[in-house]
Amino acid sequence: MEDLLTGRVHKFGDDINTDYIIAGKYTKTLDFTTLAEHVFEDIAPGFAQRVTPGDIIAAGSNFGCGSSRDQAPIAIKYAGIGAILAKSYSRIFFRNAINQGIPAFLCDTDALQEGDRVIIRLEENRIELPDRGEFLPLTPLSPVMLDILREGGLVEYLKKNGTYVLEG
Repeated sequence: MEDLLTGRVHKFGDDINTDYIIAGKYTKTLDFTTLAEHVFEDIAPGFAQRVTPGDIIAAGSNFGCGSSRDQAPIAIKYAGIGAILAKSYSRIFFRNAINQGIPAFLCDTDALQEGDRVIIRLEENRIELPDRGEFLPLTPLSPVMLDILREGGLVEYLKKNGTYVLEG
C-alpha cells in the first residue's frame, strides 16, 4: 500500500450489507475474478465494468453489515478498488477488509460525490479533493493496521513478522 491513494469515487449509502456487495449465490467459488465480476450487481448493475483500478468506494454508515463472509472484501479487492471510505463499518467486515489488504478508513463521506477525484494522504490523515481544493479528515488507523496494509494483508504480514498481534 502506498501513502498516497488516488481514484474516482463510487458513492453508496447506509447499511450496504455483504449480500449487496456479493450475492450469496456467487460465494461458492475460489475463483476471485468471478466474485469481482459480480460485485455490487444487485444494487449497482454494471458496477464491475465501470470500476478502474484504484477507484474508491465512499459509503455511509454500517458498511459491510450482515454476514461475516470474507468473500465481500475479496470481491472488492479483486474488482480493483483501492480503498473504502465510510462513516462506520460492521466490525468484522472492517477487520476482514484490513486483513485482505484493503485500506478501509473512517470519515464523514457526505461531501463526496459520485465521480469525485480524491487523493488519500495517509501521512496527513486526510482526503484531498483536488478539483475543489477541499480536504476532509480521516480517522487514523493504528500502526499495526497500517503495517498489515503495507504488507498487502494479514497473511503477508505474518509471513514477514512471524508473529500474531491482537489488537481491537
